Amino acid sequence: MSSSANHTPHAAHGSPMPYEPDAVEAIVPLIPIVLPLVGAVLMFLLAFIAVYMA
Repeated sequence: MSSSANHTPHAAHGSPMPYEPDAVEAIVPLIPIVLPLVGAVLMFLLAFIAVYMA
């Protein structure tokens, strides 16, 4: 009997599931786009409040 006949796949040895990115890792590439947009909206809202209150 050959040694390859008793070989089991790596998944049978308790290796973890394939890699699945979590929510934070999915959002991180969008930060350079989202952060300036949120900043611009915040500045617009603060300027609007300042003009409205004046």
